[in-house]
Amino acid sequence: MKVLLVDDEPFILQGLRVLIDWKSIGCEIAATAPNGSDAYEYIKNNHVDIVVTDIKMPEMNGIELLKKLREDGFNDLEVIILSGYKDFEFAMQGLKYGCAGYVLKPVEKDELTSLIMKISNKRNELIKESIKKESMEQALLARHVIAVLFGKFDEKNIEYINAQMRLSENVRFASIEFINSYESEDYDENEIRQIHRELYELCEEILKDDKNHVVFDTSFDQNSNEIGLIMCDYMHNDLNMTEEEYLINLKNEILSRFRLPIRILAGKQVKGINNISKSYSTVRILRSFEGFRPKKEIYFYENEVQINQGGGVLCKQNIDELIRAIELNSHKDISYKVTELFKEMSRLGITSETIKLNMDYLLFGLIHLATSQDDQVNQEEILQYISESSFHEGILRGSSEHLSEFAIEYAEYLSQLRKNVSVSVLDELENEIKNNYMKNISLKELSVKLYINSSYLGQIFKKKYGMSFKDYLTVYRINEAALLLVETEEKITKISEMVGYKDNDYFVRKFIEIKGCTPSKYRKNRND
Repeated sequence: MKVLLVDDEPFILQGLRVLIDWKSIGCEIAATAPNGSDAYEYIKNNHVDIVVTDIKMPEMNGIELLKKLREDGFNDLEVIILSGYKDFEFAMQGLKYGCAGYVLKPVEKDELTSLIMKISNKRNELIKESIKKESMEQALLARHVIAVLFGKFDEKNIEYINAQMRLSENVRFASIEFINSYESEDYDENEIRQIHRELYELCEEILKDDKNHVVFDTSFDQNSNEIGLIMCDYMHNDLNMTEEEYLINLKNEILSRFRLPIRILAGKQVKGINNISKSYSTVRILRSFEGFRPKKEIYFYENEVQINQGGGVLCKQNIDELIRAIELNSHKDISYKVTELFKEMSRLGITSETIKLNMDYLLFGLIHLATSQDDQVNQEEILQYISESSFHEGILRGSSEHLSEFAIEYAEYLSQLRKNVSVSVLDELENEIKNNYMKNISLKELSVKLYINSSYLGQIFKKKYGMSFKDYLTVYRINEAALLLVETEEKITKISEMVGYKDNDYFVRKFIEIKGCTPSKYRKNRND
């Protein structure tokens, strides 16, 4: 807190400077003034939290200063009056104008310190209440916005949004999302959520007065890293920018302070907030087209989408040739055929019908390939494998490179099916978990060590244990933590670290999820 000391006696000002270790109580002396008039001029032009002022001074005394501050709207400024016994009447006037308190001269260190700490505690409580209130208001606004985005709203939703946001006639929904690559194990779910939160708070900071236009999560997809933004004309007009220039500027500001690359998908411009669901839906369409366009950091729906009234066109020959290359496990041919497929689709003019038709045809071809290799293969498992692989990223979020990588992985997967991998691999995997569960291990790393395709390993692992590798590892860690809680007296934070969790809150949440109670309650119940 910034403190202004006011007294016409220089030696008293110097005494107040050294009387207290201001830094230790969260304060710093911003300035000193010899009278109320000079103090008022300083306060008008500089931020001050606390004024410590004498009463009797030339030009403007302490009470006159306090009165003028209140009359001019400085109501949050805390004022401490220094007075002698004979100044009691003045002190009473000070209390009338809302001074924080008065301290008798000669000033006692403990008394002044106690009063400043009281002010500090009061301010901290007000800040906490303000943050809590703002958080609740943001959550409520987000609920109204999401209702409108999803097209399930009424007039109350619209009224609330109009009251909370500055809107214009033309609005547009934009999705801001960080790119975590298609490797789902780059970060665990807790780290991804923290990064998501960082991006959200950074967008709020950059948008400043328009931070209410930023929504933390507007996606149906639980794995999405999307931050929603309600764009209005005035945002770029006030800065004498086009919409594209505005988004480029926003992107550059984010990237200057954010740890991961981002992309922005700007939906179709619509008239009025009540039509924003149409813009929101075009962002979903834009994302599905993204894989068939040159890779960019910013996509505008109007620039990217070509409307083709002729419906979908099947690129049958290209897809058949791609499937054949996958069957032969020819990496070079796979990459070439994917490139040719993308070229043909771009030439035809991308529509949602074209994408769906061609991708459905490709998927059926891939399922047929797998079942022809092993008639025991469950088609639902193949679909699940495909949905959990980089294929999803290649079509919905990435580029031809992603689809090429998926196709190569799938070719390796088919090769693995032909070899009928021994179940002994799972025994080796179990040993790896047993010996290294406390480390940051991933299925992809272990698949390299065991010389087996990671996707296939994940599938046979889930088939045996009934859960994914990540879930199995979590259960294993929590069971080990439960043993340590009963068998040792280590602190819960230490046990969290011992079983591989750096974030104690995340560990506690996972423990409750699996064991049905907190670690401390589990320990108490078992030891009673």
